Amino acid sequence: MTIYFCNKLLMAGAVLSVCTAFAQAHQHDAASVPGANPLADKVRAADSRFLDVSVATAEGYSPIPCASGITGGAMGIHYVNAEYLKDDKIDLARPEAVMYEPTADGMLKLVAVEYITSKGPASLDGHLFNFNSAPNRYGLGAFYELHVWAWKGNPTGTFADMNPNVSCDPTVAPSQ
Repeated sequence: MTIYFCNKLLMAGAVLSVCTAFAQAHQHDAASVPGANPLADKVRAADSRFLDVSVATAEGYSPIPCASGITGGAMGIHYVNAEYLKDDKIDLARPEAVMYEPTADGMLKLVAVEYITSKGPASLDGHLFNFNSAPNRYGLGAFYELHVWAWKGNPTGTFADMNPNVSCDPTVAPSQ
């Protein structure tokens, strides 16, 4: 349908960049569309219980401040499970962190999960983790991590660290 729509616009003399922008915007949300990314689909199936932040807290996750990108965008407020962080296991249904974006109405919207281990090189379903050396801005030892933007499209990629479409405003994490 997108191609048909764009071809009709071109026939009508519309600018090609309109079609390109439309197609790119449509593609950027692909990770959150079922079937577009097999790992994101698996993550949504295993972790959608975290749509309700109270489930995360009930399962031992605690909030840490929202993480903003140095050049823009953010990761959101991480709810981290310290036990999972220590065990170094990678389990699709037990991410070390679940990430929420604060909304204007004071709610938290699930946007992604993060898998973290100090053992590596690490991978999940064929996707290699990113390596973070120490020292780092998180105050952690060296670690491997993989973000999966399963509930909010990320124009920089389903597995990128920062999402330019996520904001930390408002920046106060809710109390438990």
